[in-house]
Order: sequence, then C-alpha cells, then structure tokens
Amino acid sequence: MSHLPTEPEFEQAYKELVATLEDSSLFEEHPEYRTALNVVSIPERIFQFRVVWEDDKGNLQVNRGFRVQFNSALGPYKGGLRFHPTVNLSILKFLGFEQIFKNALTGLNMGGGKGGADFDPKGKSDSEIRRFCEAFMRRLCQHIGAETDVPAGDIGVGGREVGYLFGTYRKERNKWEGVLTGKGLTWGGSLIRPEATGYGLVYYVEHMIAHVGKGGFKGKRVAISGSGNVAQYAALKAIELGATVVSLSDSTGALIAEGDAFFTPEHIDEIAAIKLDRKAITEFSAKSQFKYIAGARPWVHVGKVEIALPCATQNEVSKEEAEALVAAGTQFVAEGSNMGCTQEAIDVFEAARKEKGKDSIWYAPGKASNAGGVAVSGLEMAQNSSQITWTRDVVDDRLKGIMKDIFDQSIEKAQKYVKAKEGELPSLVAGGNIAGFIKVVQAMHDQGDWW
Repeated sequence: MSHLPTEPEFEQAYKELVATLEDSSLFEEHPEYRTALNVVSIPERIFQFRVVWEDDKGNLQVNRGFRVQFNSALGPYKGGLRFHPTVNLSILKFLGFEQIFKNALTGLNMGGGKGGADFDPKGKSDSEIRRFCEAFMRRLCQHIGAETDVPAGDIGVGGREVGYLFGTYRKERNKWEGVLTGKGLTWGGSLIRPEATGYGLVYYVEHMIAHVGKGGFKGKRVAISGSGNVAQYAALKAIELGATVVSLSDSTGALIAEGDAFFTPEHIDEIAAIKLDRKAITEFSAKSQFKYIAGARPWVHVGKVEIALPCATQNEVSKEEAEALVAAGTQFVAEGSNMGCTQEAIDVFEAARKEKGKDSIWYAPGKASNAGGVAVSGLEMAQNSSQITWTRDVVDDRLKGIMKDIFDQSIEKAQKYVKAKEGELPSLVAGGNIAGFIKVVQAMHDQGDWW
C-alpha cells in the first residue's frame, strides 16, 4: 500500500488479518487465497459527499459524508453510520473491512460496509441534529436500499438519529422499506436490537469461560470501558448473570469501583440517561461512591479482574495496558468495540496464551465477540422482509445461537489451521479471521470476483 495515501486505521486492520492468515496453514493449503486477499482488500465502491445544513442561528454549516460499500458477495452491504469529528476515510475503511468478516461469521446474508460524517452531535440541539440527518440522508439515499445497502447506527447515531434518517429516506424515495436497522419498534424495529451488541458480547464470553471449565459470570469481577450502548447492556447482562462490574468510562475519564463498591442496574440506567442527553460521565450523581480518574482508561486502575471488556472505541487497550491486565491475572478479554486493542496489545495477549495453557489470558476479537449487534440487525431485516415481528424470546434465542455458532466456528478453524502445543488454548483471533475470510472469498470465487 506504499503508493496510497496513509490510512493508519485501515492498514492496521488489514495487517492484523494478514498476520493471522500468514501464521496459519491456510495459504499453504490454499495458495489461491492470496489472490483472493488482494481482491477482498479493495472496496467495491466508495462515496464521499458534502453535507450542507443550517444551525439554529441560521448559519450555513458543511460536513463531509461518506459511505464505503466494501463487499456484497454474501448480501447487501451492511454496516453502521458514525457521526463523530474524527471520522475519515481510513477509519471507515477499517470498520467496513472488519464488517465484511464479522457479518460473514453470523451466517446471515449480509455484505460489509460502513459510513458516516465528521459531524459532532455533542453540543447540538435536537433541531440541529434533525436538520443534519435530513441533509445527510438526502445525499446518501441515492446509494442505498433494502436490497442494496442497509446502514444502521454507530457512535453518534442512536434511535433518534435513525428515525430522522429513515423518515428522510421514506420521503425522498417514496418507499417504506427496511433500509435502516435499529428502527423504532412501532415502525419496523426489532426487539433486543438496542441490547444486542452488549448481550452478544456477554454470551460469547460465556462460551469462552465454559470452554476452559471456569463456570460462568457469577462471582467474577468485570472491567468495562465506555458508557454508551454497548457498555451499558454488557454491564446489565453481566450483572444479571451474577458478575460484579467495577468500571465504566467515557472520553473524559474513568469511574472505578474500589473495595466493596460496584455498579448496580440503577447506576447503569442513570448513566444511560446522561449519555442520551450527550453529557459527560462526570454528571453521574453517585460519582462520589467511585474513584474518578480524569483522562484515564480503566485497565491499569481496576486491580484484579477476571474479565475485561473494551466497549468504547478503537485502539483503547495499549501494549502497556495489556501487560497490566496479564500481570493482574485477567483471564478473558473480549472486544465490544471494533479493533478495541492495538496490534501490540493483541501480541501481548497471544504470547501469554501460548505460554501458559489453560491458565492464560484468552483474547477474543471484535469481529467475533461483538457481532451480536449486526446479527440482530440481520434478524430485523428478515422480519421486515416477511412483514412480521418476532417476540423478544425468539430474537434472544436466535442471538444466543448465532454467538455460539461464531464461537464454534472460531474454535474449529483455529484447531484446523493453527499449530498449537498440547494444552494451548485455540487462537480466537486467528480462528475468527480464517472462518470469516474463507466464507467471503469462496462466495466471491463462485461469483467470478476472482479466479
């Protein structure tokens, strides 16, 4: 990629995938897959457009909008929209690239894509957010559709924003169709969708814990970063299963439970309301019961925890923080965020896994462990197509089944293609990458995308 503009986030995601494929026997057994790698790593198409809107003072504002339609071999492009000032093409290509293989792991008919804008919702009024969403969708609607590209929410895009976006699409295209997921329950949404990423993350970790014979979440201390949708529902599900949640965070800093303190469902509910109002975690009324560390992430401050769940954003666990988790005796790390760990942190976790057998730390990549959100988005698409609504239990059972299948695929492919010593835990990052990669590139081959 030396002839291309620097795209650090995308290059990191690409190199992480390639490193695990190279360290396996996949290319030895299937040398033709090197050709497939060259093809799958380039998006099918990218749209960039300007978004012009008016603020509450009547001033013209302009932002950059994007949609990366990365791969459609398995189904319509599927992936969220992110509204955040850091959004750029590198970040969206990394997210879209990861989304291809994540969606493949779910077993549902979904391709991979991602989009968004460098718009900052913080400090904006509801009217400004509505006007921005309308302006954004008037441009995006030219390129999406229920059988073409089905976006969803992501950072900065929740249920309110999805509503504005869907309403604009409906009016602009004169169509009511399942063009967005994460919709309201009375107009095509699915039960469990808001909870799905956090719940699915916990369901995946349950299989990790059971695989090594260490019971379940009950009695275990869990460190969580972030305080948005994923972190909230991961915390609530972990608490429901008997765990003690000892940290949450946002971009301003981290709240750490010390001694006998812990987060309750009531605490989580209040933090959810604070975040919905686009305020900082410092507004939390019970902050005095916890240790607040400004500008920090929780990993080096939580002490001994059995489970660490990064649920904020990319690259939120560094090499030094990974070393601190290993030294503290953490047993399971699973990403609720996309590419939550730096490559150096993953190297630390994988080295420990190889050294210590079943007593080592075990790392799960986001493309496997946080696939629950897009899985239920796929189930929402299925419900829209058939014009029916499934019960909460039906959706939750399907989600549990999908997360188990993703875990089983990761184990099976790791055991098949990655050499391991006696007693060594399988590499979930290698297994997940290989399973998703094979599924996508084989479909591409069957359809003539490479030969």
